[in-house]
Amino acid sequence: MTAPAPALRTSNAAGRGTLFATILASGMVFLDSTVVNVALPHLGSALHATVADLQWTVNGYLLMLASFVLLGGALGDRFGRRRLFLLGVAWFAAASVLCGLAQGTGWLIVARVLQGAGGALLTPGSLSVLQASFHADDRGRAIGIWSGLSGVSTTLGPLLGGWLIDALSWRWIFFINLPLAVGVVLAALRWVPESRDETASRTGGGRRFDMTGALLGALALGGVTYALIDAPARGAGSPAVVAAALVGVVAAVLFVLVERRRGDSAMLPTGLFSSRLFSVLNVFTVVVYAALGGFTFFLAVYLQNVVGWSALLTGLATVPMTLLLLVGSPRAGALSARIGPRLPLTVGPLVAAVGLLLLRRVGPGASYWTDVLPGVGLFGAGLTLVVAPLTASVLASVADRFAGVASGLSNAASRAGNLLAVAALPLLVGLSGTGYEQKAALTGAFRAAMFWCAGLLVVGAAMAGMLIHRPPRKAPGGQPCPSLPASTPPDKR
Repeated sequence: MTAPAPALRTSNAAGRGTLFATILASGMVFLDSTVVNVALPHLGSALHATVADLQWTVNGYLLMLASFVLLGGALGDRFGRRRLFLLGVAWFAAASVLCGLAQGTGWLIVARVLQGAGGALLTPGSLSVLQASFHADDRGRAIGIWSGLSGVSTTLGPLLGGWLIDALSWRWIFFINLPLAVGVVLAALRWVPESRDETASRTGGGRRFDMTGALLGALALGGVTYALIDAPARGAGSPAVVAAALVGVVAAVLFVLVERRRGDSAMLPTGLFSSRLFSVLNVFTVVVYAALGGFTFFLAVYLQNVVGWSALLTGLATVPMTLLLLVGSPRAGALSARIGPRLPLTVGPLVAAVGLLLLRRVGPGASYWTDVLPGVGLFGAGLTLVVAPLTASVLASVADRFAGVASGLSNAASRAGNLLAVAALPLLVGLSGTGYEQKAALTGAFRAAMFWCAGLLVVGAAMAGMLIHRPPRKAPGGQPCPSLPASTPPDKR
């Protein structure tokens, strides 16, 4: 048995080293979630990719993250959080090298799938290491530092990627992960303590692994994604598309049945959904993050292939959006704590939708300051009103002992929203084959996609306005307080 992890403090060398390792590792995953969009036109041209190939380049990565991030956290709890964290870092780095060496789209897509699997081990490991290793008095501060500095990589991703693409090649957006991973491994071996959940017995006395649930979830998402991506090329009635759709639907049904049977030991404890608020918030997450995923996928390609900007300028275009998130999210969280989440979660999507509708007027020769910035700025402002209140509301809607599971489910829901949007939107707007290289076809598809994404945001706003209320206060033990009398309006709780 592993000895209890020491109580690290943010003021000592071991604490700072642990923070450095976890922030740098998470930064790699966040960076690769954003930087690839900027590279899509370049790798598409170099590898003669179709729209479907570009979709799978993004979605192969997202599919693994959405499907296995909860399982990755459970493996770390059982076999050692630092051990699984280091395995995830090494796996992610090796897959990144394979991505950079890709000689064809099939190779690249397989490598991106492997990269996502490494990320599914690495991402939950970062937070669980901090949660298990830091003294209770410093834990909140450590997680806050991790959140803020890890988020910086989201800002730097498009900038760094754009510069590497213009100066060297698209391959370097993957190769850059190798020296970063070496730094993480050295820091983790030097400073990060090992820890695990000692109540989880290797012989099955503790919580069991829900490998069946994880595989069924992956099949459900993968089948539906394949059907949506391949329908334009093969035809909606082709045997391959129909078979994939059936596999996805059947796997989704089996997933729900298996998870209900396993109860609290399931990867997705269905008892959590007895909270109507928790259920609504997760559907809201899928809808809003689908809009975000569709927006970022189309914007990066459109700005380069139609407007004529370089990769670096394209990366710069979305910086105001990320800066608004970094600066404004704490204030939005404080506002939500004071007035409840309903108003921010209703107004935020509507503001973001206006931003997307403004971007529909962007065309060749567009000015950044008058054409692109207003739309991106409004979208970022709207998203800022959503992110922190949504996260806080999800965690507050369940008992504290399920906080980790609830956080993981929310993360998986956001990845699933991105995944489904990137799969479905090109089909909905009629973009297939090499249409992304044709200005007229891409222009029509981009404007239609922005309309669809704005529509999703309006749906999210309507959900928030009608169904989301302030989470109930929790008792000292972390359980939600008993419901107020039926005569008390939900929004006043």
